[in-house]
Amino acid sequence: MKNYNLEKDIHVICITATSFPDGVMDAYKKLQSLITDSKERRYFGISHPNKDGIIIYKACAEEKHAGEAEKLGLESFTIKAGNFASMYIVDHMKDPESIGNAFKELLTNPRLDPQGYCLEMYKDFDDKDVQCMVPLK
Repeated sequence: MKNYNLEKDIHVICITATSFPDGVMDAYKKLQSLITDSKERRYFGISHPNKDGIIIYKACAEEKHAGEAEKLGLESFTIKAGNFASMYIVDHMKDPESIGNAFKELLTNPRLDPQGYCLEMYKDFDDKDVQCMVPLK
């Protein structure tokens, strides 16, 4: 577990998966189909439990211009700058449990922001490496 400093806010456009984990890939595919320059932006996964403990997952792409989410009829979200606990996973596809295991460990951080979320960051749509992060208070 390492510290990661996100220096500035990141505005993203999102599609909420119909279920977790089964609906996640479909949400990313739908998002990619709506974006014409999908290879030229970072992608993110944002997840958190709702009040009933069900995981809500949002497939997200970096917003390229203000109002893009509204124009596409999608949700928007701002990933706030700040300090995160993080783990970097190389080729997460080799181990389907790797992202979940990373978040299980990250969520034990005593400085965890209780209002936070789990954040996955990919350099582009096809990136198999992922930065897993949770915001700290």
